[in-house]
Amino acid sequence: MLKIGESRLNYTSLTYLAFRAAFKDTLEWMILDRQLKASRLEGYGFLTEVPFLQNVPPHVQLDLLAETWSRLVAGAPMPCSLVDECVLYSACETTARLVEEQPNELSRYVENGPMRFALQLDQWLVSRVRALHLSLPIEGDFLAISQFEDMPPEEAQRYKKKLGLDESRLESMFQLLGRWHMSENFEHNLKHLLTDREIQVVRQTLRGQPVD
Repeated sequence: MLKIGESRLNYTSLTYLAFRAAFKDTLEWMILDRQLKASRLEGYGFLTEVPFLQNVPPHVQLDLLAETWSRLVAGAPMPCSLVDECVLYSACETTARLVEEQPNELSRYVENGPMRFALQLDQWLVSRVRALHLSLPIEGDFLAISQFEDMPPEEAQRYKKKLGLDESRLESMFQLLGRWHMSENFEHNLKHLLTDREIQVVRQTLRGQPVD
């Protein structure tokens, strides 16, 4: 489970739904992008919900989601990093949007997964999914970073101090922009989120991506 302040986020049907939908949706965009070839898509994947991270490569986005997922399903409480917060926020917002705009796609994403449950695609589900991050003491620092990109360093420093942003905590966000390699534990981290067969498909889809 993830520990955020004094609150804890557990492995539930809702967290499973949010992470699985975000993963499957991003993967499908990757497949479509490869099919288009000459007309490459830009700025896609669930992490684009955070403007500062819109250029993080999709395969890295999937790797980050898998890492956060593995921490979520761990038995012992795991401190929630700022990157974990970004992943949780983005997964919930992506899933809520899918419920509202593409319910048939969402239904397809959760078919034949490791967890089976009845899915009522309505506004109540949207509220419940968004409540996963809204009910937690997440400060949303990651949503404020992009506004500093075009500011002179000294001015950005003043605003960060005024908003009480912890620069040492924000550093992990900047590191993501230069990340290209995937974790060697990527497939292992997908346990309980995808079936073994689905993991094989993911392996084939991502074949050739650099791994640390």
